[in-house]
Formats: sequence, structure tokens, C-alpha cells
Amino acid sequence: MRAVVTRVSSASVTVDGQVVGSIGTGLLALVGAGRDDDADRARSLARKVHELRVFPTGDGARSVGDLGLAVLVVSQFTLYADTRKGRRPSWSEAAPGEVAEPLVDEVVAELRRRGTPVGTGVFGARMQVASVNEGPMTLQLEV
Repeated sequence: MRAVVTRVSSASVTVDGQVVGSIGTGLLALVGAGRDDDADRARSLARKVHELRVFPTGDGARSVGDLGLAVLVVSQFTLYADTRKGRRPSWSEAAPGEVAEPLVDEVVAELRRRGTPVGTGVFGARMQVASVNEGPMTLQLEV
């Protein structure tokens, strides 16, 4: 599984003109599932997002878990684009929707089990994602 995680002061997802998920300070996590991913990898990715120490405090860096902050999870199969050849990305390494959706749901469920407030997008929908990035601090995670 892969994620691009950005530290934000706010983020939201809109579908068909309606805000379906939003957070204040926390992390925006764009999450993609690959063909070989499974629920264990989804839980591992969630743990990594939950424990990622990217929020500076007076006594060191803290995580969303440490600070009780939120995560906005947005499915993003395009994280598995292969752009090595030509000008048109290949999506052959991305998991098909029927495999990817429960894996993204498992990331959300594991974050919630850990006590993290979670907002979400809508799997497979055309979404508009807005964020106010802090730092900026953007990291690519892979498990």
C-alpha cells in the first residue's frame, strides 16, 4: 500500500457540490492499494500514519496519535501509476476497485480503532480535495 501524507491546518473533500469529509489540523492521506496488498498491509499503513512524528512541539516532534489530531483519508489509485514509458500512465499495478475499496476501508477502520478522528472521501467518486498545507510537509509512505 502507498500513501502520500501531507501535514495540514485544514482539508476537505467535496463530491457533487457537498462536503463529504473535512478535518482541521492533522494529516491528509491519499491512499492507494496495489495488486499484492492485503488487510495486514492496510493496518500497517494506518499504524504508520497514526505514529508518524511530523508535528513539531517544544519538546520534539509528535504524531496525530500523540496529539489527538485527525486524518482525512482519500482513496487514490493513481499512486500506482507507472510512468516509466511513454506519455500515458499505466495502472496495471493498482488493485482493482473491488480489491482496493475494502483495503482503504481497513486503513480507515484501523485509524479509528487507534482513536484517531477520521474523515473520508467517497471511493470511486470524482472528488475535489482542498487542503491548506503546513510546512509544507509532504511524505510518501509505502508498506
